[in-house]
Amino acid sequence: MTLDDALKDAHIPSLMMALVHLTGDAGHLNPEMKPVYDFFGDGQGGLSPEKQQWVRDRAKAAMLAYEAGGTLPPPPDAATIRKMMDFIAGADIPERYVPFLKEELGIAVEDTREVKWDTPKLKGAAAKMKVVIVGAGLSGLLSAIRLKQAGVPFAVIEKNADVGGTWYENAYPGCRVDNPNHMYSYSFEPNHAFPYHFSTQDVLHDYFRRIAEKYDLRKHIRFETTVEEARFDETTSLWQVRVKDKAGRQETLAANAVISAVGQLNQPKMPDIKGVGSFKGPAFHTARWRHDVDLAGKRVAVIGTGATAFQVIPEIVPKVGKLTVFQRSAPWLGPTPNYHDKVADGKKWLLEHVPTYGKWYRFWLFWTLTDGILDAVAVDPAWNDTSRSVSPMNEMLRVMLIEKIKEQLPGRPDLVEKVVPDYPFGSKRSVRDNGVYLAALARPNVDLITTGIEEITPNGIRTADGALHEVDVIVYGTGFHASDFLRTYKIVGRDGVELHERWKGDARAYLGMTVPGFPNFFAIYGPNTNIVVNGSIIFFTEASVRYIVNCLKLLAETGSATMEVRNDVHDDFNARVDAENLKMAWGVPNAKSWYKNALGRVSQNWPFKLVDYWNATIKPDPKDFNLA
Repeated sequence: MTLDDALKDAHIPSLMMALVHLTGDAGHLNPEMKPVYDFFGDGQGGLSPEKQQWVRDRAKAAMLAYEAGGTLPPPPDAATIRKMMDFIAGADIPERYVPFLKEELGIAVEDTREVKWDTPKLKGAAAKMKVVIVGAGLSGLLSAIRLKQAGVPFAVIEKNADVGGTWYENAYPGCRVDNPNHMYSYSFEPNHAFPYHFSTQDVLHDYFRRIAEKYDLRKHIRFETTVEEARFDETTSLWQVRVKDKAGRQETLAANAVISAVGQLNQPKMPDIKGVGSFKGPAFHTARWRHDVDLAGKRVAVIGTGATAFQVIPEIVPKVGKLTVFQRSAPWLGPTPNYHDKVADGKKWLLEHVPTYGKWYRFWLFWTLTDGILDAVAVDPAWNDTSRSVSPMNEMLRVMLIEKIKEQLPGRPDLVEKVVPDYPFGSKRSVRDNGVYLAALARPNVDLITTGIEEITPNGIRTADGALHEVDVIVYGTGFHASDFLRTYKIVGRDGVELHERWKGDARAYLGMTVPGFPNFFAIYGPNTNIVVNGSIIFFTEASVRYIVNCLKLLAETGSATMEVRNDVHDDFNARVDAENLKMAWGVPNAKSWYKNALGRVSQNWPFKLVDYWNATIKPDPKDFNLA
C-alpha cells in the first residue's frame, strides 16, 4: 500500500492534529480549516474536497520526512494542545472538561491510569490484602489488571468456561457492538487491527481473550464456578465468599474486599405472556441462541424489536421461509452508514504508523459521540407536550430521523406508520441504522405485527385480535433482568441484612458502587451507571475501577480494615440522580423502558455529563466514608 492510498482513507481532522505533532507547526490550525460537524454528516467536519487534499498533501510530505529518518519535534505545549482540542471538536470545549479530556486523549505513551503502589507501606499493605472479583468480563478483567499492578492478591470467579462476559455468552447471528471500536476498547490497549468499525461478537471476544493472555490473568480465574453467597463477618472484618465449581464442590474464600463485576445485561428475561413454555417447537432467547436449530425454510417468529432483535432479523431473514416479527414499540434508528463496514486498510495503516493519529481519532469519537449529544435528550421545561419530543432540539432530531426512515421505505406508508416510534428520541435505547433492518422488514416474506400478544400456544402465537400465527420456531428478543442488580448471588452485610432485601426492587448505590451497611463491597456497572446516548460503557468501567482501587489504597494508607459509605452521602447522591433523571427524555412519566424498574424509578441511567462521573471517581473523599 502506498502512502497516497492510505491517506485517501484518512479522517482529515485527526490527520490535521497528527500533522501538528509531525511538524511542530500549529499554524496548520487555520480558522478556515476548522471542522464543523453535522449529526448526519460524513464525519469530515464539512471540509471541502480541496481542503481535505490540502491536508493530505502536507501530511504526506511530513510522513516522508519522518520515515526518512527524521525525528519528531518536541510535543506541543499545553496551550497548543488546548487549542488543538477545540479545533478538532469544532467547538470551544468548556474549561471544566479539559483535564478530563486530556486524560482521555492520552498523548503520553504511558498509561496514565496505571496503578503504582510503590512505597514500602503500600507494598506491605497490598501483600496482606485479598480481593475476590466476581466475573471475568470487561470489568472483571480490568479490575484484575489494576489489582495486579498494585500488588494486591486476588481471585476471579467466573461462571463461564472462558473470559469475555457478554461477548462470550451472546453469540446470536449478527451480534456486534453499537459503539465504534476505538471507544469500545481499553484506553491503554488500543487495537488498530479491528476489522470492522463496529466489532462483531467474535472479534470482541478475541480481544478480551488476548487481554487475559497478555496480562497473565488466567491463572487467577476460577472458570465454571459460581458465587453462591458473599457474607460480611463483623468479627474479622472479612468477606466470606462461598463458591461452587461445576462438579458441585463448595469452598469459602476469605477476602478483605469484594468487587462485583457481573454486569447488567446477562440474565435473559422471558416475557410475561400466558403460555410461555407451551410451544411444541424450538423456542429460545437470543442470549441463549440454539445453533443446532436450522432456520432454513422455517416459519420463524421473533418477539421483540429491541437492539438484539434489530441485529438478528436482517441476518436470518434470507434463510427463513416466513418471518413474523412481533413489535411492542418501535426503536429509534440512528443513521450509521458504516455500521457493517470493514475498516479500510488505509485507515488501519494510519492508525498504526502515523504518530498520535490514533489518539486524536479516538478523542474525536469520544467528544462527538458522548456529551456532545446529551443536550438533545434533555427536557425543556417550557416544552408543552412530552409524548413525542421533549425540546425543540429533540423535535428537530425526531423530524430528521423520520425523514431518514421514509427515505428507506418508498411506497410503504403502511410500514412507515408501524416503524416510526411514538415516544421521544432518547426515552429508550436507539439502534444503529445502515438500512438493512428496514430493508428486511420490507421483504415479501416478512410480517410486522404490532397487535399485542395474547398467549403462546403449542402451534404458535395468538394476538389480541384473536389471530393465530402458526410458526415452527420462536425466538425471544425480550431483553434482560437489567433492574434486578446482582441477582445471581446472595450478599449479606452488617447485621445480617441481605442486599436485595435492603433494595426491595429499587437498587441504589453511591456512584453506582457502594452501599451503606456493606463495607468494602464494590459493584461495577451498578445502579445508575448506564449511558443512553453519550459514549461507551468502557469509560464507566475505567472510572469505576480506578475509584475502587483508590478506595483500597485509602484503606492501606490509613491502616483501616473497612470503609463504608455514609447514609447521608448515599441518600443525597441518589436524590440528585433522581431529580436529574426526571429532566431527561427517559425520565418523563410517559416513557416506558427497561431504564425504569418495577417501581417506575430510573435505576439504570447516569443523567449527568461524563465529565461529572470522571471528576467524582478520580479518588474517594475520606469524608464520604466511615473508616474503621
